[in-house]
Amino acid sequence: MDDTPKKNATGQGGASLFGDQATGYRVLARKYRPRNFDDLIGQEAMVRTLSNAFASGRIAQAFLLTGVRGVGKTTTARILARALNYEPKSGSDTGPTLDMPEFGKHCEAIIESRHVDVIEMDAASHNGVDDIRQINDAVRYTPVSARYKVYILDEVHMLSGQAFNALLKTLEEPPAHAKFIFATTEVRKVPVTILSRCQRFDLRRIDADTLTKHIGKIAEAEKIDAEPEGLALIARAAEGSVRDALSLLDQAIAHGGASVKAAEVREMLGLADRTRIIDLFESLMSGNIAGALKLFREQYDLGADPVAVLSDLAEFSHLLTRFKIVPSSLEDTSLVEAERKRGRELSGRLSIRVLSRAWQMLSKGLSEASSSGKPAQAAEMILVRLAYASDLPTPDEAIRMLGDGGGNGVSASPGNGGSIPSGAPRMQMSGNAVGRAVSRPATAPDNAPQLHSLEDVYALAKEKRDLVVQDTLKKFARLIKIEEGKIELSLDEGARPNFAGDLGTKLKQWTGRHWFVAVNSRERGAETLEEKENNSQAQLKADVRQHPAVQAVLDAFPGAEITAVRRKVTMQESENPGGDFDAPVENEEE
Repeated sequence: MDDTPKKNATGQGGASLFGDQATGYRVLARKYRPRNFDDLIGQEAMVRTLSNAFASGRIAQAFLLTGVRGVGKTTTARILARALNYEPKSGSDTGPTLDMPEFGKHCEAIIESRHVDVIEMDAASHNGVDDIRQINDAVRYTPVSARYKVYILDEVHMLSGQAFNALLKTLEEPPAHAKFIFATTEVRKVPVTILSRCQRFDLRRIDADTLTKHIGKIAEAEKIDAEPEGLALIARAAEGSVRDALSLLDQAIAHGGASVKAAEVREMLGLADRTRIIDLFESLMSGNIAGALKLFREQYDLGADPVAVLSDLAEFSHLLTRFKIVPSSLEDTSLVEAERKRGRELSGRLSIRVLSRAWQMLSKGLSEASSSGKPAQAAEMILVRLAYASDLPTPDEAIRMLGDGGGNGVSASPGNGGSIPSGAPRMQMSGNAVGRAVSRPATAPDNAPQLHSLEDVYALAKEKRDLVVQDTLKKFARLIKIEEGKIELSLDEGARPNFAGDLGTKLKQWTGRHWFVAVNSRERGAETLEEKENNSQAQLKADVRQHPAVQAVLDAFPGAEITAVRRKVTMQESENPGGDFDAPVENEEE
């Protein structure tokens, strides 16, 4: 549905029809309040249902609109009252309709809440049985000028039990000329007897993407210089409420001096920089506690609320989880570029279990920091807790590790997602207690070897003369994924037990840093190093066999075979082992 601010009868996009300029500035939430169903955004299901009902003449006697604050319940009620009583100023009356291209005879008064036949009542302040008795007495009389007498009861859940009971009979058998429209944010507090007599519409929250586009068009109509990231921050803070989004946009315009900048919106809302939040989350997940605390203090010194920082971290962990489960979430236009690019990378590296544990710890930490007398210190302790737990095994992984003899590595079965770190802390049983020795990643020296492939790991094992690791890597290991600090393998039958733990321990000794080695039994992985070597030799033999000289030798010696092909080192290469030039290569048979 088109969410562009519509032009009214005066030709001004969203400006009042009735002399707003003379009454001074109107806040954006009122200035751009929808006046017909085409102006509503995000409520397509409701509009489609009402359109079909009006077209077929199946118009209910009572409507119930429910949803969160600021989603448009009262506004929708007024538009619905306008549609029920729509009469064009020129032309014949076609009855109730949702097609209202221009203001009719009653539209102005209905939209301004001053029509004699459209009665609005705030149930929060008129919640007694006497107030409902007045409605019951007045509803019997026909409308003065409109087609229907419409009663709009806002926050209807605030009516007392006796008031609800007094309304029941009239609501069940109202006069043909009367319609009721109820609005509430607490539909569970409305008695079932009332709900059963109404046609219910749940007005949904507006998603951040749609809301960003909507307030962007309003900013453009107001000739406001607005950054897309700033609008996205406002849309997120509004949490699906159009009114809240427009109120925040008004505040941001005033704060920024007729402009909406992302940095100023963050300052206004007490938010942290999204890029720094991602940096902080990445530091926490890698166990870099000192770096994480430094990033948090920088945000705190710039004015970020500690609770807001924790909330942003929880939101980012939820976002990464969505990226893993619903990859199309990456196309959301309300995301900043850093979230989209780095979020894709992080979601590929972190397992669902790690993200779920981070979410749980941050959710619990939010309440702790909110109730603490020193929220900054509470937030730091929560970050320390999260960083130390980042590489710990989950309870079922810990039990499996104990079953495997407490080794550093475990083989991941299909049920554990193949994400169990080999470098997880060693578990030891002592009576009924389980002791845990946690070792943090050591800082890698500047000359630490860089491992980017299984060949690099094999070359390192060969350099360290570890024949056992060499043999297993060459014959049984199939690489699935390797990245900084993490290796995921599948192992063929015949591999040594607890190989993942042994490899993680050896790599830590050889590189000076922590390595997670996970064994995934669900995926086959790439070729083993031995298979690669054999395939390479087979291809070389096939290529050499096509050489005319070799064919001549094979023809001259029937039954001869090429057993191996090796690269001949020339004199020039032996004098220049650095290989700064392209040396000629010759193949020869054995």
